[in-house]
Amino acid sequence: MVAQKAAKPQVHEFSTRLERELGDNLVSFMLYGPAVRSEGTGKATTLLILRNASPSALRSIEAHVAGWTKKGNPPPLIFSQLEWQSSADVFPIEIEDMREAHVLLLGDDPLAEIATTKEDLRRELEREIRGKLLQLRTEFTAAASSGKQLGDLLVESARTFFVLFRATLRLAGRPPPQEAEQLVGETGQVVGLDASCFEWILTKIAGKKVPNLQDYDPVGDRYLQQMERLAQFVDSFDATGAETAPEQGSN
Repeated sequence: MVAQKAAKPQVHEFSTRLERELGDNLVSFMLYGPAVRSEGTGKATTLLILRNASPSALRSIEAHVAGWTKKGNPPPLIFSQLEWQSSADVFPIEIEDMREAHVLLLGDDPLAEIATTKEDLRRELEREIRGKLLQLRTEFTAAASSGKQLGDLLVESARTFFVLFRATLRLAGRPPPQEAEQLVGETGQVVGLDASCFEWILTKIAGKKVPNLQDYDPVGDRYLQQMERLAQFVDSFDATGAETAPEQGSN
């Protein structure tokens, strides 16, 4: 799915400068992710593919990229054409996430001739979830005693885990919805998560008023337990199609 959502004027301005400076070296320039979806964030994530991505070839756009990041945008992901063509087995989560929500700004569609496999997806997904879970547990231990810090951690963590939720649904053969609330609900059905524990986070991300979390708030405990359950699900998933969701009482 390619989202038909107009890019912001600053994105078009940036793409014009890249096109002018890079000329024939530019293969593709694409907007993807939060700026295309409705996820409550205006960060413009971009992908830039070049025929030659050597340091000398990047010199002409360094000032433009620096100006772009000063406006609060992440720097573009920059691949050489050969690197991109061989990346399907390394970055299947990212590639399929881009495929579902992107706007091509310049050049050829980089997703048209690249394919991922379910086994590559499961392998990267398990690695990513385990790594993010370890990070979450460490940061949770430090933040739990402060309701403010705990709330900030849950919101930032959820944005990352929503990417992994989408990948989990793809692994299970289900197209992931774009809206965060639906995404959480469907992931809960497939994995066996208690979707109600995300209510505070979803409301906060949507920009609506929510009560402040308390020190050692049980919302944080429940959230961490669901991420542990997600890791168990992916770990036990059979890429041939048989999966076993952990029981609700496993924690």
